[in-house]
Amino acid sequence: MRLLKSHVVLRLANSYFVDSPQPSNLSYLWNFGSLLGICLVLQILTGIFLAMHYTPNVEMAFNSVEHIMRDVNSGWLIRYTHANVASFFFIFVYLHIGRNLYYGSYKSPRVAPYSVGVIILIVMIGTAFLGYVLPYGQMSLWGATVITNLLSAIPVFGPDLVELIWGGFSVSNATLNRFFSLHYLLPFLLTALVLIHFLTLHEHGSSNPLGVNANEDRLPFHPYFVFKDLVTVFLFFLALSIIVCFYPNLLGHSDNYIMANPMSTPASIVPEWYLLPFYAILRSIPNKLLGVIAMFASLLILLVLPFTDLSRIRGNHFKPLSRINFWNLVVVFLVLMWIGGKHAEAPYILMGQIATALYFSYFLILVPVVTLLENSLVDINNRHEYLEYSTQFLEDVNKNFKKEK
Repeated sequence: MRLLKSHVVLRLANSYFVDSPQPSNLSYLWNFGSLLGICLVLQILTGIFLAMHYTPNVEMAFNSVEHIMRDVNSGWLIRYTHANVASFFFIFVYLHIGRNLYYGSYKSPRVAPYSVGVIILIVMIGTAFLGYVLPYGQMSLWGATVITNLLSAIPVFGPDLVELIWGGFSVSNATLNRFFSLHYLLPFLLTALVLIHFLTLHEHGSSNPLGVNANEDRLPFHPYFVFKDLVTVFLFFLALSIIVCFYPNLLGHSDNYIMANPMSTPASIVPEWYLLPFYAILRSIPNKLLGVIAMFASLLILLVLPFTDLSRIRGNHFKPLSRINFWNLVVVFLVLMWIGGKHAEAPYILMGQIATALYFSYFLILVPVVTLLENSLVDINNRHEYLEYSTQFLEDVNKNFKKEK
């Protein structure tokens, strides 16, 4: 223990992972951060091993993935782990963000870690999209074609930008090489952002379920929260093992096991399940440029929440109206995810437009209106209690005065 305190590097690690004071009432909902860290490490390790056998060439990419699956020792395990951990990565990040929104962890003084977290989500989505293209199945090819074509909606230089990304006039060898290079590099950028996220969080420590400052009631990170994190880490490994060994394609798309064919368009082109809500927002707006703007805005709008939440109380634990408002957002997000997997036809188009309007209205209209209403109700209640207390106090004084008389 003396070495942990005296060594330059170990002292820094000790301040983060051993002696870091955390609120004593943290629930298991605060464990998603550690689970996301495990997912990032797994993705980088399995990705490095997959890159050793992958060939970024339109003629050989699909066969190189099959070579990994069939000929490389434990290649199937590495590939399925990489693919399924990506899904778990997004499950945990959505739950992590949901916990932040519910408990108001985005409010001052934790605006910086929250903002960095939103940037991490955007980089994650970009990395996942690039990785989805690499197996070069039917969904990979046509997903890349559709999504990259969206940039052509940018006025003036949009078409030139698409050709620059493609490295030609269609998705080709140059495209696959660029996507592979970026998919390999972005996780290291993601790691740097995670470290920044961690540094900014360490400054003020974690928030807690009650939304109050608990500086007097804190416990060291080790051993209390280390062992608490290990519970969910082992449960994650159990779930991951069951899916990888028994249901490896549960969260994937069957069309991606068909080799990419530019001459055959799939009946329905959809991204992976974790990108479906944003794809639904894109499709719900008839104008191509506005649809692209709305899709990116649906992510960036998370950054306005620290400013539109005007509540004087952190979190929704003691705010029933905000709690209802939050669960409405969860339902809207799930509806968008469901609609994103459907064909762009009636009634899904109209439902998508309504859900998109509700999604944006949550951040820009409902949150400020509901929080102001709750502030007003609290003020009215406090004034009523003050009047009751004042009346009771005057009555007591009057009784005492009469007794003395």
